[in-house]
Amino acid sequence: MALPAPPPARVFAELDAVPASAPALLGRAGPPVPPGREVHVSGSAELSARPDRARVSLRLSSRKEAAGEARNSVSRRLEYIAHSARLRGVPEENMTVTEDFSRVENTYQMEAEVSIIFSDFGKMQTVCNLLIEKLGTAVTISPPHFYHTPEAIDTLRRQVCVAAVGNTRRKAQEVCRLFGQSLGKPLLIKEEGTKEWGGHIDSYLPRSADSLTLQERIQSATAYASSRVFAVFEIKGKEHRRNKLL
Repeated sequence: MALPAPPPARVFAELDAVPASAPALLGRAGPPVPPGREVHVSGSAELSARPDRARVSLRLSSRKEAAGEARNSVSRRLEYIAHSARLRGVPEENMTVTEDFSRVENTYQMEAEVSIIFSDFGKMQTVCNLLIEKLGTAVTISPPHFYHTPEAIDTLRRQVCVAAVGNTRRKAQEVCRLFGQSLGKPLLIKEEGTKEWGGHIDSYLPRSADSLTLQERIQSATAYASSRVFAVFEIKGKEHRRNKLL
């Protein structure tokens, strides 16, 4: 006789006596399990992932009476920035430069922006600190923007699903052990629901995003995911305990 099921909103485990005439569950392989030899369990897991990339923007400008002087002033700083980043292992493809040249009254103005993507946040801090020290007010560095690559989000989704399955299996083992039974192979595993949140700086934070510390920005950009799993396992039989001689 089946144990009474608790309310649907609660995580539960039950030993289910299946009638002989009941249809086989989808995904079941091999001969049918004898009636009453299944355990039905639901479980969940929640994991988080810190951002794996950071984008930093650096702005340069120069206004001179001669066009060549304005260009050269910015070009020298651009070369120094690129050289400093390359020395610390930043690939060339992770640096993007945009330039704008204009005439302002009787002068020429050269502006440039360098966007650098870092996967190593320690190197990012080293490069930014060096540029501030060497270039001073000649360069404006924006606070880093932290984000996740699609690969990082996919990894988080897989890991949280696997963790939920593992929690569900452990719960089934505990239920079987409670009744002196041993857990068999899975007959059905179904992910019933997932949820994802976070991964960006929220607008409701008490302080402006620009005033956040580096660790606060990383924490605010952390992504979260949860997974809920339902599984059916075979009950093999009585649990055999081996007595070991001390």
